[in-house]
Amino acid sequence: MDRWLARIIVAQGRWAKPFGDFNHRWLHALFRPIPAVRDLLNGRWLGHPLHGVLTDAPIGILFLVIVLDILDLRTAADVALIAGILTMLAAAVAGAADYADTDGTARERATVHSTLMVVALLVYLASLAIRGGGGAGDDRTVAVWTSVVAFLILAAGAYVGGDVVYALGNMVSRHAFRGAGTKWIALEPAELDDAGDIPEGRPVKGRLGINTLAIVRRGEAVLALHDTCAHAGGPLSEGSIEDGCLVCPWHFSKYRLTDGRARRGPTVYDQPAYEVRRTEAGGWEARRRPS
Repeated sequence: MDRWLARIIVAQGRWAKPFGDFNHRWLHALFRPIPAVRDLLNGRWLGHPLHGVLTDAPIGILFLVIVLDILDLRTAADVALIAGILTMLAAAVAGAADYADTDGTARERATVHSTLMVVALLVYLASLAIRGGGGAGDDRTVAVWTSVVAFLILAAGAYVGGDVVYALGNMVSRHAFRGAGTKWIALEPAELDDAGDIPEGRPVKGRLGINTLAIVRRGEAVLALHDTCAHAGGPLSEGSIEDGCLVCPWHFSKYRLTDGRARRGPTVYDQPAYEVRRTEAGGWEARRRPS
């Protein structure tokens, strides 16, 4: 079944890619000038993607609608349906903020996911309209079956959404399984200035064992963050410095150089930071700072 479903999802790329690119342009233009709103919807304040939290509510509530309909608790089912629709809208707004900074295959799958969710929402609204018509008998039967069809579409959308997160790693920390380590390891900057020192005032890539760091020298102090952006894997060593923070060149997530704290989204995760010191031989060594 997994392979069959995967083929169906991949086949949607023919329309999902151009449609997703179009949606990405206007959503990115919408959220880019309002970083505080984007950070709120991304969930930076929560330290966890807000969309992932909100999606549980409509799925649970809208399943409850089916249960209440089966028990013929009509008023309760209708109230639950309204609540489910409202939570769907809330989850959609948060999801749109994430979508504005989603690229590649993840964007294609997110386009399929969001399209299915919009279709489910429209079918739920149709069910609500039928229920509000005041009819009985066949009219109520149509309303109930309409909500069942909507839930099946909702479940399909949730499946594709899970694929975006679990198969493609969208909005997952790139450092979730990286060990802290306390051992000092030789740091090898990719470039040095004429005096044999790390160039000052701009990010420089460096090698620390199997890890790559983005290094910034300020006078005698050397600060370093892991080069791979926690949000989507962008190279921080190719970014810029702004107000004591390192800014990712891909989606402009902003991390404080001293401790890696996220200061601006779309990232919702902090960045691994490293202590750097000179060695007696004149080089440098580093180790990861405690979280």
